[in-house]
Order: sequence, then structure tokens, then C-alpha cells
Amino acid sequence: MPREIITLNIGQCGNQLGSDFFKKICSEHGILPDGSLSTNEFIDDRKDVFFYQADDQRYVPRSINIDLEPRVLDSIRTSVWSNFYNPENFIIPTNNGAGNSWANGYYTTEKMSEIEEIIDREVEHCDSLEGFFFCHSICGGTGSGLGSKIMEMISEKYPKNILTSFSVMVKENPDVVVSPYNSILTLRRLITECQSVVVFDNSALADIAHTQFGVDEATVYDMNSIISSSMSAFTANLRFPSTLYNSLNSLMIHLCPSRFSQSNIK
Repeated sequence: MPREIITLNIGQCGNQLGSDFFKKICSEHGILPDGSLSTNEFIDDRKDVFFYQADDQRYVPRSINIDLEPRVLDSIRTSVWSNFYNPENFIIPTNNGAGNSWANGYYTTEKMSEIEEIIDREVEHCDSLEGFFFCHSICGGTGSGLGSKIMEMISEKYPKNILTSFSVMVKENPDVVVSPYNSILTLRRLITECQSVVVFDNSALADIAHTQFGVDEATVYDMNSIISSSMSAFTANLRFPSTLYNSLNSLMIHLCPSRFSQSNIK
């Protein structure tokens, strides 16, 4: 029986990345932008890992979309995929974002109870929850600060479930001065709260876009396309019949050989 995974998309980068990921796996499972099936060809796949069926038989993603400013989420809600997501799983506070500050994101408390309530509701929809996927950037304010807060909450409340982070790292010459500080503060939470961290480097993604696809000036959309393809490949054995690596736990055993060793040396 497939075990479910809930995806949390945090901040601008996380929501753009999560949106591309679901578009990618929808194409692989024959799911249309309105959640209906385009074909019955994939009757043996494991859609239930990342989707559930609503009362009208549409497939709805097990996805929670969170940001501290509305621009990216509004673009998703007004796109052709507007009827695909559960509208109750969009969390948009009324302020103007985290201002690229880890502290502003981390100490944004007015929506934490709502976020926790939505996560609990999604967990209740699962028959056998295996874990959480976490899409975010570690250099912005929301993905790093608010993301760290949510990681801590999930780790404390659901300690037996696997938390896998897909983290986009700061580029070599960041546009935001405080990006290195945001990254350092977030890396600590990634080490202590996550069972696995999949790292994406923008410079490496740009090189891949150039060498593999002939793109001279890689855009965010080019990079997100590469990341979503990687995430799709990472989850293929979870979503389709397979005898090997067909659970997050088996993937972690082979990909994460040992936990971080921490020393008391001062």
C-alpha cells in the first residue's frame, strides 16, 4: 500500500518550485489542470502518494502553499491550474513579506496556528503518512525564517515521519546582502530537523542549463524545470510500481549513510 507524502511550499522560490513539480508529475500520471484524468493508462500507478480524490473524483495535491506576500500565490490561483489546488491550503498573511530577513520570517507568529491546523487536517486525510516534502530557498526571508519555524514544529509534532527538504542555496554573488546570514541560520535547522536534505545550487543549475540544453542565460524558469525533473526522478519509485526503493525510508537508508556527528570540543 502506498504511503502518503505532504508537500509544503514555502516562500516565492518554494511555491514556484512546488508548482513546477506538481505540473511535472501530473503529466506523468495523466492528470489535467482541473484534476481530472486524461487517460486510464496509468491505473496501476500510485497517485495516492501525492494526491487524494475529492468527492467529485478530481485529484487534488497533498500540497500546502505558504508565503508572506501574495504575488506568487496569486499568480498560481489565477492560472490554468487554479482549480487544481485546495483553496483552503493557501496561506497568505496580510503583511508585505519578510523583507529578506530570517528573523522577520521566523518570528511571524500570527499565522502559525493556521499553518499547524492545515497540516493537521492534511495528515488526517492520509491513511498512512510517510513524511513531508519541504520546498524552499534558504537565502530569502520567508523560505529560510518561516521555513525554519515550520520545520521545528513538524519535527516536534510528527517525529516518526520523514522530513525531506529540497533546498535552493544562495548563489555565489547574492543580490541580497543578508543572504549568507539567512543561509547559516537555516542550515542549522536543516541539520537538526530534517532526515534528508537535497541541495540545489543556482550556479550549478545555470551550468547544466548551458551545457545540457544550450541556454546561454538561464532564467528562474529554466532552473526550476531542472529541479522539478530531479524531484520527479527522485520520487518515481514512490509513485510507480517498484520492488526497490519504493518508500522514503528505503531511500534514506541508502542515500543518508549516517547522521551528522556533532562534537563537544570547544
